[in-house]
Amino acid sequence: MSLRIGVDVGGTHTDAVLLDVDSVRQAVKRPTSGDIATGVMGALTELLAETAPADVRAVMIGTTQFTNAVVERRRLAESAVVRIALPSGRGVPPLLDWPDDLARAVGPHVFMVPGGRLFDGRALAPNDRAETERVIDEIERRGLTAVAVASVFSPVDPTLELEFAERLSARLPDVRVVCSHVLGRIGLLERENAALLNAALLAFAEDVVGGFESALSSLGFCCPLYISQNDGTLMATDFARRFPALTFASGPTNSLRGASLLAGWRDAVVIDIGGTTSDVGVLRDGFPRESNLGVSIGGARTNFRMPDILALGIGGGSLVDADSAEVGPRSVGYRLTKAGIVFGGDTLTATDAAVADQGLSIGDPGLLANVDRGLVERAVTSIHARLDAAVDRMRTSQDPVPVVLVGGGAILVSRDLPSASEVRVPEHAGVANAIGAAHAEVGLERERIAPQRDREKVLADLEAALRSEVIAAGARADSVRIADVEETAIAYMAEDSMRVRMKLVGALDLEALG
Repeated sequence: MSLRIGVDVGGTHTDAVLLDVDSVRQAVKRPTSGDIATGVMGALTELLAETAPADVRAVMIGTTQFTNAVVERRRLAESAVVRIALPSGRGVPPLLDWPDDLARAVGPHVFMVPGGRLFDGRALAPNDRAETERVIDEIERRGLTAVAVASVFSPVDPTLELEFAERLSARLPDVRVVCSHVLGRIGLLERENAALLNAALLAFAEDVVGGFESALSSLGFCCPLYISQNDGTLMATDFARRFPALTFASGPTNSLRGASLLAGWRDAVVIDIGGTTSDVGVLRDGFPRESNLGVSIGGARTNFRMPDILALGIGGGSLVDADSAEVGPRSVGYRLTKAGIVFGGDTLTATDAAVADQGLSIGDPGLLANVDRGLVERAVTSIHARLDAAVDRMRTSQDPVPVVLVGGGAILVSRDLPSASEVRVPEHAGVANAIGAAHAEVGLERERIAPQRDREKVLADLEAALRSEVIAAGARADSVRIADVEETAIAYMAEDSMRVRMKLVGALDLEALG
């Protein structure tokens, strides 16, 4: 028996599914609780009505809590950022383009020291050990408990970041250090921002992950717990405690992965329609297409591996303007079941329009008797036109593409989308996010910059190193495969240099778990 549980903790609902291999045994949806753990426990208790916790091999949880913390400027700890880049790195200091309120939340603790590397590993400038010790003294004096350290080209050669982290830990063992090369890609500013956001979330991560573990333990689970990352893969709880920022955008990623499984399509456009927004993304070989642009998190630019998502202000709770028939972006959100007309409220929503247009048995359709049918038609037409425009924008050719609809608001789509070759609403579409979490795989990625002449060796070395790491992280050896390879020529560098990024993934070895 290979039972596993997937949980997605959203801002409004907590979804949970029990899977046996690829079959959905049971699915539940419950309101998200303020303390997170209570809502998770409630969903799991309902899910386990006929299943013993001892039979479950693994639990996978996806959560938006860390993204919400940054967006809402809450639960962020004051943290230091140390840039190893002088003298050339002083022109654009850390935090320069951050929103003022976010910068205040993490604190004005900016330090810069000499050093850094060129793309080929050569020293950019000599290290200054005395200055490094002075910075550590100041971190101690300010009583800071988290530090982000970023060095030029550290994804190519992380030595300087690791040396600083070692010296800091030797002096201040209770201070947690985040090295940027683990989180971001080549660009210094965006990678530095990612590391600092992660450092500011470390204390909160301890509470969130600890809450998940306590909830599982109290229910009798003794299996491993994994947390979903933003690239469709998993991380163990110890890793999640160290790198909570890797969960950013894991919600849309889980929805796309779940849609792929439910529809049986590995290449398609996915529209995930919730209560307030619709997220439109692209599946490529079963994984979300990644964005090549820097992604803003709470106003800070980062270069995380993030899905390429187009968000629209259309959802089941979106308000319909009585004069213009405009739908969204304002929404009643979680109050839909009280505010919507079909539920006895007095607010015309997109769900009301869908019920009136399609004759759906949701709430009390009779309450829509006095709603203007012309208004309903204009609203429904607008919804379909905007969703079709989003599909058209996300596809990469003029040919129609297959489209998968998931999320509780999938009922809003009932007509043809000209940009779609086929539209499919699979069974269990409402909990696709939890299914995606349960089917997430173990994965890692790395990047290098090297001369073109060394291309074959660089690719082979990267694959060998990643394969070993992915298997060590819990992947089944025979399932490990290359998910993506990106090669970019860098014309302005010497020796016809190239940037190589490789990602390997593998299915979680459930048999080895127990």
